[in-house]
Amino acid sequence: MRAVTIARNYAEALFELGEQSGQADAYAELIDAVAGAIETSPEVQAALVSPRISKNAKVKLLSDALGSTPREFVLFVGAVVRRGRQSLLREIATEYLALLDIRHNRVRASVTLAREPDEGLKESIRRQLGEKLTKEVVATYHVDPELLGGAVVRIGETVHDGSVRRRLVRLRRQLVGR
Repeated sequence: MRAVTIARNYAEALFELGEQSGQADAYAELIDAVAGAIETSPEVQAALVSPRISKNAKVKLLSDALGSTPREFVLFVGAVVRRGRQSLLREIATEYLALLDIRHNRVRASVTLAREPDEGLKESIRRQLGEKLTKEVVATYHVDPELLGGAVVRIGETVHDGSVRRRLVRLRRQLVGR
């Protein structure tokens, strides 16, 4: 079974727990924070993948670190570790966020511009994308001076390239082709 499929199954189980307890949004923050903490700590990563450390010790390490988080969430993370799937926590978090986005009727977009956008431009882009997609848009912005102008918007696997660079390439192809 592929890692993404496995992660999706775990994310669905956690999402169901979150829905039942009314803490779906809180669980999103928690699973993302756990995955981020593990990614940024080589010591924790080493401990979680080490065959010399028992699964129970790994579960205790994470349980102690999670402290006052909801019991169901701690048990979920423990189950992930006991099944040897701790390396999938980032993928589980990503899949969980995707499920939460569907629930909240929102979509994530990556917007690349030629220069740093001000807050007004960010809001305008977000609002226009939201109107076109009829969903709430959560946008992240990146700068690539080679675009010259315009924007490149990535939503999932779809890329909308409205950059000046792309238009110039298309124009050059038309001129050379004639």
